Amino acid sequence: METPGSQSSLHRANLERVVRAVRMAGSLTQAEIARTTGLSAATVSNIVRELKDSGTVEVTPTSAGGRRARSVSLSGDAGLVVGVDFGHTHLRVAIGNLAHQVLAEEAEPLDVDASAAQGFDRAEELVNRLIEATGVDRSKVAGVGLGVPGPIDVETGTLGSTAILPGWQGTNPGRELSARLGVPVYVDNDANLGALGELVWGAGRGVKDLAYIKVASGVGAGLVINGQIYRGPGGTAGEIGHITLDESGPVCRCGNRGCLETFTAARYVLPLLESSHGSGLTMEKVVALARDGDPGCRRVIADVGRHIGSGVANLCNLLNPSRVVLGGDLAESGELVLAPIRESVGRYAIPSAARKLSVLPGALGGRAEVLGALALALSEMGDSTLLDGSLSAPTPAPSTPATPAFT
Repeated sequence: METPGSQSSLHRANLERVVRAVRMAGSLTQAEIARTTGLSAATVSNIVRELKDSGTVEVTPTSAGGRRARSVSLSGDAGLVVGVDFGHTHLRVAIGNLAHQVLAEEAEPLDVDASAAQGFDRAEELVNRLIEATGVDRSKVAGVGLGVPGPIDVETGTLGSTAILPGWQGTNPGRELSARLGVPVYVDNDANLGALGELVWGAGRGVKDLAYIKVASGVGAGLVINGQIYRGPGGTAGEIGHITLDESGPVCRCGNRGCLETFTAARYVLPLLESSHGSGLTMEKVVALARDGDPGCRRVIADVGRHIGSGVANLCNLLNPSRVVLGGDLAESGELVLAPIRESVGRYAIPSAARKLSVLPGALGGRAEVLGALALALSEMGDSTLLDGSLSAPTPAPSTPATPAFT
């Protein structure tokens, strides 16, 4: 029996520290594991040898700084995680292993607003189909990360605003999907998952303080502070779309006037171009036209960028992030929207905060949220599960996540 403070309990704790570091990074050299965990190089070497002998990790030759090194990653068959992303018009599912390899991924159109039951049915079907397509043992699934386009109440796990998804009123997405799939499901809003995806795999790698701004049918921000997603006590942190820009402006769905969302979200922006471009426009089409030189589309995107920049300037003054990552279709317009954002930040943010800020397009495009869902599921796994080989019998866990830390 292990007792607190004993050599065996210390060894167990060190094993879990190494496994967690590798699990969250995907792969690390032994030197990087030592820096991340604070363990000595000799201790890391012994632990890696032990984990390799047990089949928990794989070690492959690599190079670092021009020198030979060994890259450590979790075994490809150690377990699986699933990412599910509900957008307003799509459903995307990805299956990944603990070595951060995406084994299968598929997206299909879906009117998520219409019916929660229909959404859950389609998600269950797509998850089962992709697991079957990978040919792996279903019992290896350790958990599911689920993203929805609305704020999640951290205490109840229910959607915090029925105005965003009226067809989902009274539902607990995590509990519902967990009951269908028989594994733990962890839920967060799409902006937070976009931030996680870019933090782990994309334009946010290497930084600990960033904001991920997603502009679609609504406007939201995922906030990363000191390497952790910040949700706030009620789970609504990052609702940048409801910063007031004009008190006499359009009425927002939240009941206020002139919110940032009413000047930037697709439902408000697209009608500005209907008289010259006809109906049926999408933000993706507007971006494509702007990149081809259409003056009306370019003007609208520039105006949207300046408004977003006003909101980003407020974030700079309050939180002083080092990086802002723009996601969604709008990011595909590149400097057409990024330059106006930087212009507004330079005008309205405290100079010292603006100087430290970089504004970049997302690197993952439309995959940011589903990859963030994978990252969420990875962050919630218990390392003892891997070490004890008990992954084949997962126990459903609470659907609201603890704040994951990425090291």
